[in-house]
Amino acid sequence: MISSMGHAGLRARIAVVAAALVAAAGLVGAPQRAALAAPAEGYANPVSAGAVDTLPDPAMIKAKDGAWYAYGTTNAVFIGQGDTRERILPVVRSTDLVHWTYVGEVFPFAQRPSWWPTGTRPWAPDIRYVDGEYHLTYSLSNGGVGLAVSASAAGPWTDGGRLIPAGGSGCPTGNIDQSLFTDVGGQHYLYWGSYDTICVSKMNADATALTGPITQIARGRRAEGGYVVRRDGWYYLFYSDGGCCDGAFSGYTVKAGRADNPLGPFTTPSGADLMDLTSKDGIVLAANGDTWIGPGHNALQTDLSGQDWLVYHAISEDEPDFPPVIGPWGGTLTNLSRRPLLIDRLDWIDGWPVVRAGAGPSTEREEAPVAAFETGGDFNGADALDGWFTDWTVAADPDAGGHLTSPASGASLQLAKKQVKGDVRIEGDLRLGEGTGGAAGLVVAHKNDKNSITAWIDRTRGLFTVATTIKGATTETSAPLPAGFSYTTWQNVAVERRGNEITAALSADRLRDPVAEVAVDLPAGAPDFGRIGAATRGGRVDADNLGAAPLYTPVTERVAEPEPGALLPAYSDEFDGTGRPEAADAAWSWVRGEKATAATTGGGALTWPTQAAELYRTTNTASVLLRDAPEGDYLVETRLTFDGRLGNQQAGLVLYENDDRYFKLAHSVLPLLNNLGFLHVTEFNKEAERPTTTPPEAVSSGPMFGGPAASVLWLRLAYTQVDGQNRVRAASSTDGAHWTWAGSWSTPYRTAPRIGLISLNLPGATAKFDYVRTYELAGS
Repeated sequence: MISSMGHAGLRARIAVVAAALVAAAGLVGAPQRAALAAPAEGYANPVSAGAVDTLPDPAMIKAKDGAWYAYGTTNAVFIGQGDTRERILPVVRSTDLVHWTYVGEVFPFAQRPSWWPTGTRPWAPDIRYVDGEYHLTYSLSNGGVGLAVSASAAGPWTDGGRLIPAGGSGCPTGNIDQSLFTDVGGQHYLYWGSYDTICVSKMNADATALTGPITQIARGRRAEGGYVVRRDGWYYLFYSDGGCCDGAFSGYTVKAGRADNPLGPFTTPSGADLMDLTSKDGIVLAANGDTWIGPGHNALQTDLSGQDWLVYHAISEDEPDFPPVIGPWGGTLTNLSRRPLLIDRLDWIDGWPVVRAGAGPSTEREEAPVAAFETGGDFNGADALDGWFTDWTVAADPDAGGHLTSPASGASLQLAKKQVKGDVRIEGDLRLGEGTGGAAGLVVAHKNDKNSITAWIDRTRGLFTVATTIKGATTETSAPLPAGFSYTTWQNVAVERRGNEITAALSADRLRDPVAEVAVDLPAGAPDFGRIGAATRGGRVDADNLGAAPLYTPVTERVAEPEPGALLPAYSDEFDGTGRPEAADAAWSWVRGEKATAATTGGGALTWPTQAAELYRTTNTASVLLRDAPEGDYLVETRLTFDGRLGNQQAGLVLYENDDRYFKLAHSVLPLLNNLGFLHVTEFNKEAERPTTTPPEAVSSGPMFGGPAASVLWLRLAYTQVDGQNRVRAASSTDGAHWTWAGSWSTPYRTAPRIGLISLNLPGATAKFDYVRTYELAGS
């Protein structure tokens, strides 16, 4: 904001600009050079295609040179070109989030840190910008977390040593899958953990060491990949569960909990604590049964319109597995999954994140992220000042390309010639020169200083301030800047206007981790257009990647989820009879029924003690109770009461072709690692032939985890036959009214599966099924 507090020079400069605009009316609205790249005509996943064959566990940042950089787990990235050698933490670059090129690897093997244990493979990088440097943290496959530092997002990288030792950190399970988060006020946090606990600790001021204590914030079967962002005052912990890397049987699912504190407690939409010993709701992204399997281990990016995008990997059902590859230390690695880089729109609906309003991974061409400013620039080319009214100059910068630099002192302003109008997002990277005072501002001005909005990084007062001048009257709203704030390194300022609501955020790396935020309501009648620019007050200021784009339109409603249609009595049973279920209703039959002599109906329920038997890969000893399914699409539901308390006891629904081809949705009791107790989960499995493995394996089984499990649990399976596949989606409910829909599994269609029930694995528990009801699938 150009305030009224003694800024005569700045006011005069705006007046000169305004007069020039009137005199040069033909220049207003003139076409502007695209900031980075021409808008992509849509995109299709995987976006890494053509650059690398795989980029697992992706991290991403918009660097100060104006481009995006993504980093992945150590893998062989050029299999398609016949190169089976793994690259250590491969790096790719893009100017539009859609088209990527290979940059290199963070550490060529010969330049690896000397302290790495022999045989280790670096995994799961995370990237942040801290006090003018890029901090890339990474996990080691044999435990521990390392740090690499660079002045450039492309490297070269300097070893920063260990953040977490291999021998243990105080987090009870795997010391991997770390990510850094910086809170309002500047406090850094590190999140990490895997199989089956996620932990957090505060860090020191330069984000190079933990300062403790260590807090456990989430537990779950295979819970890992924690990643935190802040939005609307909430801290959202994204994580993945269900298994990342099992090819066509990977059940990876992205979920989220939220808290009012970075240390938790984090809870789900249903109110479950992420530390509860059950599977969780809050599903952000799951496989939809169409092309992409096991989507997970996410990061987040925000495009230039303000739209958030989930960055993640997934496995193609057409190419799920790699051939054998050569590890960095030599030797052959087998059974690796091919996990390319995907992006999809992340919507925030009713305060919760969900990909594509719940539609899951995209398989067709989608509208691309906004990666070019409508007006503005990155100041990297020979025509960097085209489209600007300015007395600022362009300076070279080896790490950020060119950038604008202001006159050395006093008050100064530079403005774009083209106006912005309506709902808009403005952003820029700003830094102040050496000194003890002054301020750097991101501005939008209407004609003159009588109507303007400026977000100031104010070193003199230690404040982040939004100053609004409407009809000559100035109002300031401020938030304190952190002690030790780095004024002389690049800081990103983003200002969004929606109607008369203004929000401004200040962060180092635009990763939804602002150190200061300000919200302002403009008075009615405030102009909704103006010209963007950068301003200085009392010292030199640099500006880069400065521009504006129309503000995104939020998606506010989820896509429809499966609903039951008309009840199909011939395929349903209320268990009103007595005795054996097949005697009470001849539609039932058994597989290995002689093992289920204790299963009886009576009192409106089927009661079935768990068996000392299994239905898993080549161990097929359990009985299965079956009845025919209707033709076409349908939804089957049961209400299950289950008192399992020992590891691997389970009961639930199946859609069964044979012992080696089925879909199973069960309340399962699973042991946590390190004797941390038992976890009750809603477990959704498929079992089928594995397409390709080395060595060959006839049958595999993959778990996916849905919502919370409870002693009374409603279960649903929605079946469709589409594109030559059996496609099944699972849901669960703890009250019969509110449902958590998990992802979908698919198998190639051979024969239609039958509807069934199971109760198995270890004796000592009892399953009670109140009914099996089969419905037409609504809308089919």
